[in-house]
Amino acid sequence: MGSILLFAFIAVPIIEIGLFIKVGGYFGFWPTIGIVILTAIIGTTLLRQQGLATLKNAQASLEENHFPLKEVFDGLCLLFAGALLLTPGFFTDMIGLMMFVPSLRALLAQRAARYMAEHGHIEVHGEGFSGAEQGEAVIDGEFHDITPDDEEGEAGSKNSGKRLPPRIPD
Repeated sequence: MGSILLFAFIAVPIIEIGLFIKVGGYFGFWPTIGIVILTAIIGTTLLRQQGLATLKNAQASLEENHFPLKEVFDGLCLLFAGALLLTPGFFTDMIGLMMFVPSLRALLAQRAARYMAEHGHIEVHGEGFSGAEQGEAVIDGEFHDITPDDEEGEAGSKNSGKRLPPRIPD
């Protein structure tokens, strides 16, 4: 993973410089700067529209007692797209604009889930939480019985069978 990031930090600026030189040579300096500013404006508009729609869908999922996993993933993709669109450059703008395509985000979500399932990071059980029926809350956890002992501390004493009030630890 570290080598991929290192490669990206080296390759992306080189690609961007090359594209700036090519586009600047073809259109000229000011039109090239105008294109970069225009893509940032378009990206900001798309980010606002799709971000608000994703937020609305997440709220609807929560109201139906469903964890908004798709919406969370879409929100992360849109956040990544916004960061790429605010970064000056044509290559980053192209990748950022591609992140606004819902079908591409769905494909990325499938691949990410498959990768994490194959590498033991998560268990995939279809939609929602495993074992949860429609509208049923399931909380998975461990517990320890801390039922208080009888006054005399042995079974069959005068308090056996009676419920004692809970003791507050010191």
